[in-house]
Amino acid sequence: MNTSDHAIADREEPGSSSESELPPEPRLNLACDVESSDCDEGWLSAHLESICGHIDREFHRVAVRVIDDAEMVDLHSRFHDDPTPTDVLTFEASDPGDPVDVDIAVCLDEARRNVVDRGHDVNRELLLYMLHGLLHCCGHDDHDAESHARMHAEEDRILVAIGVGPVFGGDA
Repeated sequence: MNTSDHAIADREEPGSSSESELPPEPRLNLACDVESSDCDEGWLSAHLESICGHIDREFHRVAVRVIDDAEMVDLHSRFHDDPTPTDVLTFEASDPGDPVDVDIAVCLDEARRNVVDRGHDVNRELLLYMLHGLLHCCGHDDHDAESHARMHAEEDRILVAIGVGPVFGGDA
């Protein structure tokens, strides 16, 4: 620190902090963009944090938005040329091997449709979508039967480890 830096530091207001002392940007961010009584942001955020601790990858930033069919159709059309709703879209900004930096969109309306057959609540279904998106960032895919089975077994392993229980495989 040179002399002028000391002078600036000496003039700081009491209780102020330098940039290096500012709190870091939140690593995880969950936003429910649709009005919903069946979407528990607090529960989802806490479990999303737990999930990250069970994936063998460093996380820089994970931003998740819970959206409706209309917005999901818009995103799916713009980025995948598919005008249908889907459960999850992942927009990774990090390079392979770097800490994960990702935006994930999960569809509340799709979750509501799927829970009818799976026999659990919407929050567990949304959490499954979030985990699914994160696993895609970590190199998992589900494009053939073998990789599909491996990916969903990993989802259930992690969901059991955080106390939610298997979602995709049953036993809700």
